[in-house]
Amino acid sequence: MKLRYYANQCGYVKRLFIALICAISAACSTPEQPVSAGLALIPSQLTPLPNAQVVATFPEPNPSSRAYVNNRGTFKAYQGRGQLLIENHQATRADIYINNQKLPFKQALKANALYQYNLAQYTHNGINSFKVDNVQPAGASLTLRFAFATLKNTATQQVDFSAVDALIEQDVNNGFPGAVLAVVKNGELIKLTAYGDARQYQQDDLMLLRPEPMQTNTLFDLASNTKIFATNLALMKLVSEGLLNIHQPVQAYIEEYQGAGREQHRVKDLLSHSAGYPAVFDFHRKDTAKGDAFFSQQSSSTKQLLLTQVPFSANTTGGQRYSDIDYMILGVLVERISGLTLDDYLEQQVYKPLGLNNTLFNPLNKGFKREQFAATELSGNTRGGRINFANARTKVIQGEVHDERAYYSLGGVAGHAGLFSNAHDLAILSQLLLNKGGYGDQQVFTASSLAQFLTPQGSDETYGLGFRLAGNNQARRWHFGPYASAQAYGHTGWTGTVTVIDPAYDLAIILLTNARHTTITDTKQGYLFSGKSYETAKYGSVVSLVYEALFNQ
Repeated sequence: MKLRYYANQCGYVKRLFIALICAISAACSTPEQPVSAGLALIPSQLTPLPNAQVVATFPEPNPSSRAYVNNRGTFKAYQGRGQLLIENHQATRADIYINNQKLPFKQALKANALYQYNLAQYTHNGINSFKVDNVQPAGASLTLRFAFATLKNTATQQVDFSAVDALIEQDVNNGFPGAVLAVVKNGELIKLTAYGDARQYQQDDLMLLRPEPMQTNTLFDLASNTKIFATNLALMKLVSEGLLNIHQPVQAYIEEYQGAGREQHRVKDLLSHSAGYPAVFDFHRKDTAKGDAFFSQQSSSTKQLLLTQVPFSANTTGGQRYSDIDYMILGVLVERISGLTLDDYLEQQVYKPLGLNNTLFNPLNKGFKREQFAATELSGNTRGGRINFANARTKVIQGEVHDERAYYSLGGVAGHAGLFSNAHDLAILSQLLLNKGGYGDQQVFTASSLAQFLTPQGSDETYGLGFRLAGNNQARRWHFGPYASAQAYGHTGWTGTVTVIDPAYDLAIILLTNARHTTITDTKQGYLFSGKSYETAKYGSVVSLVYEALFNQ
């Protein structure tokens, strides 16, 4: 039997063939390459077996009386890609069909052996079917494992994105600082483009003589996109592992979360922003209505205030009020259940297994340099000298989280803000979500836990559990545009980030900008970052033009 191997596989194939081939060097994010299909024998000592999107044993042990529903199923794949691992249990032959095409086995199967089959010649984009028949001899069986899809970095689809390019480039020419736009469609990264500069200002309104150009791998402060690409991933993983029940009281996991009715708050109430907490709470400043009693620029004391003292409205009547406090508490919840800090848990249990080395908290403490980041506010957190408080930063913020609560009061690691990433890493995380929890040989969470988090909450259908939803009423068309399906979800971030994940179109749109890296002007209502006046920074137009490019190809 001729051995076949594929040099540019993601983790699933990589783990299978390291046992066979010594010189394989492939990154987890590298997509599988279309090669000729064929059956390859795998060392039987390979353990543990890789995770898979579908694991099914045939013949089915409890078949239906309806003959044509037995020994069949579906899996997700993309045209010219897909891997099947076959665990043979005593069978000498079997007929396996992919999309009604029989896989040709030229030799008899060996008992208790593992086989790898490349499905490149049989798959199409989206849902694919499989069927198993004629497993011999009687009493024998085999198990099929279909790998999770991975992201292909080169596009086979030719899409004209000139309209969206023209919009962003015009804004850049008129003074907008910069952006990176990534588009994932049908498992391919079909667009990854950088515009403008990552940093233009030395301080205040003093321009750099040589601005730092934006790169496609520039890292961004994700702001509130932290909620879905950090805290939600951690929570869904804990739910999938049976370590968290979102219907339980928060106090079941955090003993000191009690008093003034806190005992009634379920984890779900925090996730759905229906616990009654205010939008923000300025622990880092003494000049607030609460004064010294709630002042904290130390993580442990801030967490105690969060859990025992921050006031909330007891009569929310099930309505939503968007609050960072909810996700600050959820960040603590992850730490209590996992026994790790939030950043360690995510970086060790989620990002590293996926091969993501550019998604992390406090990156300047972990070997990254400032010039690798898109800059945010020009004069620290002072709004051009309009605000002052103890220990306030006054220089251009670059590589440090902008959010004041996360930076000053929670040490840069918080459930609501603090995550940094680049467009390529977020494209992989978006593919993970489009795959409903798995990527290559990694399964981070189950499809059922994701479905739970994407269920509309309360009277406002745009609220899921942490995720913001497009819904049917287009109330968030400024975010999702007019073309997104009702199933689309994502989030926005104060620094200038927006994500749209649309399973109906197998699509993800990631727009990262440094819109706050601009001068601030006074208005009747207060002040305005000039970067937020550009169309690119308003999100919806960029998202709309991406959809139009795909629809009109």
